[in-house]
Amino acid sequence: MTYSIIARCPETGKFGVGSTTFSIACGRRNESVRPNVGISKSQAFYLRHVDPFVLNLLAQGYMPAHIARILQADDPDYDYRQYGIVDRESNVFAWTGPKIGQWAGQLVGPYYAAYGNGLAGPQTVEGIVTGFMKHPHAPIELRLLDALEGGRDAGGQASNGVPRPERSAWIRVVDRLDWPEIDVRVDLSDRTLVELRRVLETVLETRERAQA
Repeated sequence: MTYSIIARCPETGKFGVGSTTFSIACGRRNESVRPNVGISKSQAFYLRHVDPFVLNLLAQGYMPAHIARILQADDPDYDYRQYGIVDRESNVFAWTGPKIGQWAGQLVGPYYAAYGNGLAGPQTVEGIVTGFMKHPHAPIELRLLDALEGGRDAGGQASNGVPRPERSAWIRVVDRLDWPEIDVRVDLSDRTLVELRRVLETVLETRERAQA
């Protein structure tokens, strides 16, 4: 039960990931984005080695679609996986395996992918994209947060028709340096995305005051 948005900002070239889930402390597994390389965010029957492996291939110049073929050839349980990849040229690939169960799906745009599993239905992914596109010139971290809130407001997660809350979430944004520009997370809350907005806005306000 997870939904995510990955993107390369078309104006700044920054990479960003936003994700929320019913599980706790999802932000502890945040190997998904690498400066000057790209993004690989996997979920659903998650294998931790996949994202670093994909990022290494992106660093060598492989295209996302080709990397997807490598993953498929090396994984007998590929139909249970879900992931998205964005490279430094804004090429995007996303996969939702047909055996994941519950409702799972994706929407891919010119520089982003929105996807999730264990969702209320396709409206959740549509809501993610609507939120992401609401303020197209805003900083990428705020667009990612809008996207997660859009997915929540459109129905979020559900199990056998019963809504399930978002209990943890994280956003990470990198530019060209080795450390993230934005790295915020909420590990356990009954108002996870409300708390994530508070944390992110506090970070941004503190940074603005420091630069004034």
